[in-house]
Amino acid sequence: MANFTPLAPGDPEKLGGLKLLGRLGQGGQGVVFLARTPMGAHVAIKWLHRLDEESVARFMQEAALSQRVATFCTAAVLSTGVEDGRPYITSEYVEGRSLEQTVREDGPLTSGDLERLAIGTATALAAIHEAGVVHRDFKPGNVIMGAGGPRVIDFGIARTLGPATMTSSTQIGTPAYMAPEQIMGLGLGSSADLFSWAGTMVFASCGQAPFGNDGTPAVMHRILSDRPELGSLDGRLAELVQQCLAREPGSRPTAMDVITHLLRNPEPGTDPLVAGTRQAARDPAPPAGRGRTARGPLLAAAALIATAAVVTAIALPGRPRTSTPAASPTAARSATASQQATPSPTTLPGGPITLQESPSDPIALTAYDVYDKKLDKDVNYARQSLRGKFDRYAGNMESLVSPNGRYLAGRPDDYTADGYDSILLTDRRTDSSFRIKTLPKPQDTSIRAWSKDGSKILLNLNKKITDKRDKERWVTLGFAIVDVDRNDVFQSKVRVVRVADASLGDNNFGWDGAEQGVVIVDGKNKGLRFFDAAGKHTRDLPGVGPLASGTVDLFSPSGKTFVTACPGDDDSDHCLWDASTGKQVRRFSSDCDKVLGWFDESHLYCWENDNGAHDEVRVVAFDGRLLRRLLESPDELDLAPYFTVTPTRS
Repeated sequence: MANFTPLAPGDPEKLGGLKLLGRLGQGGQGVVFLARTPMGAHVAIKWLHRLDEESVARFMQEAALSQRVATFCTAAVLSTGVEDGRPYITSEYVEGRSLEQTVREDGPLTSGDLERLAIGTATALAAIHEAGVVHRDFKPGNVIMGAGGPRVIDFGIARTLGPATMTSSTQIGTPAYMAPEQIMGLGLGSSADLFSWAGTMVFASCGQAPFGNDGTPAVMHRILSDRPELGSLDGRLAELVQQCLAREPGSRPTAMDVITHLLRNPEPGTDPLVAGTRQAARDPAPPAGRGRTARGPLLAAAALIATAAVVTAIALPGRPRTSTPAASPTAARSATASQQATPSPTTLPGGPITLQESPSDPIALTAYDVYDKKLDKDVNYARQSLRGKFDRYAGNMESLVSPNGRYLAGRPDDYTADGYDSILLTDRRTDSSFRIKTLPKPQDTSIRAWSKDGSKILLNLNKKITDKRDKERWVTLGFAIVDVDRNDVFQSKVRVVRVADASLGDNNFGWDGAEQGVVIVDGKNKGLRFFDAAGKHTRDLPGVGPLASGTVDLFSPSGKTFVTACPGDDDSDHCLWDASTGKQVRRFSSDCDKVLGWFDESHLYCWENDNGAHDEVRVVAFDGRLLRRLLESPDELDLAPYFTVTPTRS
């Protein structure tokens, strides 16, 4: 008997002319329904999220190929179509539990059961690849343990073999089973499916993925830099799985190689696979590195990408560096609770770093970079929630946590296979990720800030140019706004706004106080220049002095006030200005060497790095008085913290 749930409000009663009986499941790509044909047979219909016309046309072309896949060991694709602007694909309904359910409920597979699974699923992949299709999301949940043996499902929404592209609002797979080239947005071939197949075999043997499943950032880091755990596998199957988990696509065997290897039944170590040449000839080569941190071939990229190089925290002479805080709450809050609460000291990974935070604090440390002298690069750590633990993070050049901690916005290290810069948005509730393309290379973006309500992300548009002296430098082209659809995050869109203004230089945009437009530094007039969301210049506030924290976290939580380093030569002076009139409302001095942002409406937080053996992030009042310490690290440790202002509690 088919296991399904009732239709949800808004679900159609029919799809593709067939009566829908209920829901079989829902994922990042769409909803799967159980339907009944006029002859009484059950079929599964996957209704994808709404796509643009170009994507729908491409899907229809590619889905047609899936109907050529041999039906042994797979769920046969019966038909495809478009309804209400959303494509769907109808396939044979296979009765049974998924491999994931089976292992969770009955325990891992052993001995002959494990080998039968390996041969059956490898045969299914061979049939899929023979039809010119790449699955792209092979995982335990897409293997059904039917009465006639394992059957592979969900291959009908795969990409064709060749230079596959990562399109806007496209989920890129299940992180725990994704190949390295898939994480980095490179061209995908059938070898990516073999990497996922190997991870699935590990799960079947022990109930755990080879690189863990404790959160997207941590898993991606391990896939790109750590050795896999092979669970309970041993002998020839362990040897074969190890080869399929190679980071270089060309070093992995093909599905046919896997079948041949398993059928030969050789002694472990006596039948080395030398299929790299065949695989490399079939699959597209990964593109070269890009932009500000160019990368070499995939193997080198995997090592270099293992930590995020955050562009928005550019190193300045005499580090520490400015932070790039995320958005702040709508309502102003008093620091009284934080003054009374006793902070709980916590030692952070990556060095002798002590965080002193209280649950009542209006801001939270959500990420930080530590410069590793031996590796000669930054190592990035990101928090898995606003108050959770920190994990070493990889895969993005930069990342920012949303105000409620649900989303992680990152910029992948490499361009997509079709040559676009992109933003990778991870939904931590579902552990699913998707890319939003922004600019074609050689242009790129940098992530500036989330909006207070978490509905938008502000990006800076950048391009490298060569001046008359043959020196390369970056210039600002404008800004972009990602509109995050919180009901269906895969429908999020990006608005690119190019600004023709000679004053931009290499400065970065930030939100204005109301977050309805943007601001940028006017270097000539030592002030601020304001633009609306369409890029139209609206007003200037000249003469306010340099911005200690840049244009991020410049405005107070209410948006009514902004802070600068006062005009003049005294670095210890801070000036507060009325955001609507540009009039100075306060001037004071403190021990702060660099203001980082607003703790709340009446306090700032800042770096103090020359008064002792330790650098400190401090909270100070508007009379310069020290309220408390948030963070401590040794002088010699190069640390860049990223604080997020947390949502107002009800």
